[in-house]
Amino acid sequence: MARSLAPADGGGQPAAAGSVVTIGVAVTVPEPYGSAVQDARAGHGDPLARAIPTHVTLLPPTEVAAGALPAVRAHLASVAAGRRPFRMLLHGSGTFRPVSPVVFIRVEGGAQECRELEAEIRSGPLARELAFPYHPHVTVAHGLPEPVLEEAQRSARAFHATFPVTAFTLSRFGEDQVWRPWQAYPFTRQ
Repeated sequence: MARSLAPADGGGQPAAAGSVVTIGVAVTVPEPYGSAVQDARAGHGDPLARAIPTHVTLLPPTEVAAGALPAVRAHLASVAAGRRPFRMLLHGSGTFRPVSPVVFIRVEGGAQECRELEAEIRSGPLARELAFPYHPHVTVAHGLPEPVLEEAQRSARAFHATFPVTAFTLSRFGEDQVWRPWQAYPFTRQ
């Protein structure tokens, strides 16, 4: 059963009929690791550091008609119901440069499970093409000057975290340009 994470500030209110919402689906990186990555992003001057919870993307920002949200939620619940928890290991750094100005922490353990989840999630009512092939990662710096990206990559080499993944989260992009968790989908397969 999905758990609602709607924030008290009204960001989780239902969208008006006929409107479009921007959603994303991700594995949330838990504390204390999530804050450590956000602090590193902020330290590098990344303006998105506090606007995006630390995560491994399973579905990138996707516009969905408000009327399609019940089907999307049912689809996500079905995907989660067929999954077992798994262990994630984040270790070391990588980059998508020169194709994209992104530095990231590598997903060393749990990458295959993320690929499988991503493929299942990005089907049915969420079927869409991607601009780049899917590669599970945790962003540390994005769109910053080259010397800053180089330093971010050096700094992230020593990062190490391991934790259980027991759910994924549907998030919503707010009018204030902040991503907020909206609903968690726990894995229920025994």
